[in-house]
Amino acid sequence: MSKNIYIVRHCQAQGQPAESQLTEEGFKQAEELARFFSNIPVDRIVSSPFLRAIQSVEPFSKNRNISIEVDDRLAERTLSAVDLQDWMEKLKATYEDLELKFEGGESSREAMDRIVSVVEEAFETDAENIVVVTHGNIMSLLLRNYQESFGFEEWKELRNPDVFLLKRDEETGEVTVERIL
Repeated sequence: MSKNIYIVRHCQAQGQPAESQLTEEGFKQAEELARFFSNIPVDRIVSSPFLRAIQSVEPFSKNRNISIEVDDRLAERTLSAVDLQDWMEKLKATYEDLELKFEGGESSREAMDRIVSVVEEAFETDAENIVVVTHGNIMSLLLRNYQESFGFEEWKELRNPDVFLLKRDEETGEVTVERIL
């Protein structure tokens, strides 16, 4: 027997701020996401507090009558509180040095620990199938925790939405990672 956690990156959004909502295409993607999950047993839905994450899973939540639990630890990582002109290079550097931290931001290690704590707690609950909705950068750090080869280049390849399945084998405790959408 195994536990399944579906890690979902939100659908296409209008911007990066927490209050940014989905685009017209993003709302269509949210409906498609609901159809994708329609035949998958799900016990719980846990989401980032950001509007785009909640809107991405709302159609599925309503279809299945499962409430959305909001967890602040699933919010997107803040790279820096100041505008970084070369933010892409700075972000890449944080995949090479997980402790690297910019003004007012989180290191990769801090963000990774935050999202891993959510997933590890989910693995310990009685729920067997959990959907977790979050954001690209922090999602990539979660995946890296379980699959060390997941890095900056893999982050750049993430889609909106994107879905990965984390399965923990109850006997061995081993976690496998598989992209399923």
